[in-house]
Amino acid sequence: MSTPTATAPRLRGGLLRQRDFRLLWAGETTSRFGSNITGVAMPLVAVVSLQASTFWVSALAAAAWLPWLLVGLPAGAWVDRLPRRPLMLVCNLGSLVLLAGVPLAAWLDVLTMTHLMVVALLTGLANVFFSIAYRVYLPSVVHREDLAEANTKLQGSESAAQLAGLGAGGMLAGALGAVSGLLVNAATFLASTLCLLGIRSVEPRPETPPASRPLRQDVRDGLRYTMDDPYLRVLTAYGTVTNLLLTGYQALLTVFLVRDLGVDESAVGWLLAGAGVGGLLGAVVAGALARRLGSARGMLLCKFATAPFGLLVPLAEPGWRVVLLALGGAVLALGVVSANVIQGTFRQQYCPPHLLGRITASMSVANFGAIPVGSLLGGILGGALGGLPALWLLTGGLAVSSALLLVGPLRAHRDLPTEPPEGPAPARRRPGAEQGAADGSPRTVIGHEGDGE
Repeated sequence: MSTPTATAPRLRGGLLRQRDFRLLWAGETTSRFGSNITGVAMPLVAVVSLQASTFWVSALAAAAWLPWLLVGLPAGAWVDRLPRRPLMLVCNLGSLVLLAGVPLAAWLDVLTMTHLMVVALLTGLANVFFSIAYRVYLPSVVHREDLAEANTKLQGSESAAQLAGLGAGGMLAGALGAVSGLLVNAATFLASTLCLLGIRSVEPRPETPPASRPLRQDVRDGLRYTMDDPYLRVLTAYGTVTNLLLTGYQALLTVFLVRDLGVDESAVGWLLAGAGVGGLLGAVVAGALARRLGSARGMLLCKFATAPFGLLVPLAEPGWRVVLLALGGAVLALGVVSANVIQGTFRQQYCPPHLLGRITASMSVANFGAIPVGSLLGGILGGALGGLPALWLLTGGLAVSSALLLVGPLRAHRDLPTEPPEGPAPARRRPGAEQGAADGSPRTVIGHEGDGE
C-alpha cells in the first residue's frame, strides 16, 4: 500500500503510541463531531428559521451528496495523481469558510434557502475529494498490519463523534439557535487542519501517468476493475441499494420528530444520536466477529441480524415509545459500522495501491451517489404518502436488502481475500506497463463503501 519508508516506525503497544496516527485520528474525529452538529443544525435552520417544506428539507440533504454523482469519478483519478495531504488541507479550509458564512448571513438577516443549498453543495464537493484522499492516505500513515486496528479506531471514534455531535447539535439549537452549530463545525475544520499539518510521515509520491493517457482512461480503469471483480461488484451493488433506503428514511426523521411526534428541538439531536451508540458498539465488536467467524461470515452476520430492526422506527409514537426510533437507528448503525470496519480493511489490503483512489471513487460514486436520490425519494414519498407510510416502506426495504449479499462469492467463504488477484486485465497492470488505452467504452458501475461510511 505504501513503501516501508513512507510510514512511521511500527511501535509496540498499538497505534495509540504512534504520533502521526494520533494526529490523523484526532483531526478526523474532531471534524466528524462538527459535521454531526451540522447534521442536526442544517435541517433545523431550514425547518424552524426558514419554514421550509418537507421536500426542501430533503433537497437540502440531497445537495450535500449530489457532488458524488457529478465529480466523484474524476475526483478518484485526480486523487491517484495528486499528493493527498495538501488536497485534504484545501478541502478543510474551504469548508471552514463556507460554514462560517451561514451564521454571518443569519445575523445580518439575509439568510435564504438558496444560500443553505449552495453551502451544502460546495461543502459536499469538498467532502468528495477529502473522503477519497483520506482513505488512500491512511496506508501511508500506518503499516499494512495495523490497518484493521486503524479502521476500528476510526470507525469507533466516528460513532462516538456522531453520538456527541448530534446531542450537542440539539443542545446548541435549543440554547443558542440552530445556526450556532454551523459556526462550531467551522471551528472543527480548523482543528482538523492543524492536526494534518502536524503529521510527519512522508507520503509516497503518486505515480505520474504517461502524458499521453487522458484522465478518462484512469477513470475507466477504476470502473472496470470494480465492475469485473466479484467481491467489489456485489459490495458496491448492495451498498447502493441500502444507501438509497437508509437516506430515504433518514431524510424524513427531523420532520417526523418535530411535526408528527411533537419532539422539542433540543431533544431531536439526542434521539438521532441513538445511532451513534450502536455505531460505537459496532466498531468494538467488528474485530472480534471477524476473528471468530471469519471476515466474510462476520460481515454477513452484521447485515442479516441488524437490518430488520429498522422496522422499529415507524413504530415510534409520542411519549415513551419515541425511544423505539432511537433503538431502531442504533441497531441499524451497529450493523453498518461493524461491516464498514471489515470492508474498509478488506479494500485497503485487497486493491492494487496504484488503483486504490479510483476504485474507492468508483464504489463511492455509486454508494454516495445514491444518497441524494434517496433523500429526494424520501421527500417525494413523504409528501405523497405521508411520513409514517413512507417510513414503513423504506425500512421494510432495508429489512430484506441483505439478501443481495448472497448473490456473490461472500456466502461461499469464511474470510475475504487479503491480496489482489493476478490477471492480464488492463485495470490490473501498473500504469508503466500499459500499452495504450484499453479497448471498449467506459462501463457504468452498478453500484458502496459501506452504507454511507
